[in-house]
Amino acid sequence: MPAGEPFSPRERVRLDEAIRSAERYSRVEFSVFVGVAEGDPRAFATQLHNSLVAPSRSVLIMVDPAARALEIVTGGWVRRSLSDKEVELAALQMQHAFAEGDLVDGLVRGIHLLADHARSPQTLHAAED
Repeated sequence: MPAGEPFSPRERVRLDEAIRSAERYSRVEFSVFVGVAEGDPRAFATQLHNSLVAPSRSVLIMVDPAARALEIVTGGWVRRSLSDKEVELAALQMQHAFAEGDLVDGLVRGIHLLADHARSPQTLHAAED
């Protein structure tokens, strides 16, 4: 893999597929940033999230492997169905995989877990008489 690239082409495809699948399933936009966080990681992740096309309907996952930083930022619309506890659970799952040295697997697991929790529940309507 080229210097400075965090993922091989195969890993990139796997991550892209996970994002597309999560977006279709949850109707939430997902973005992933892997690289050096400039300054405070939380502030940097928030700034990235705010620059997205639809931040209210988006989840941003920011990972700075060198600083061992992970930040997950959710938009206002997303927070209606995705609680802080569910985000923490996804972060723990990702951190566990990261500790085992598998960045892509951790991201894929986290994306799927976040999408599962962010999915709005379907409502059942009683038939009208």
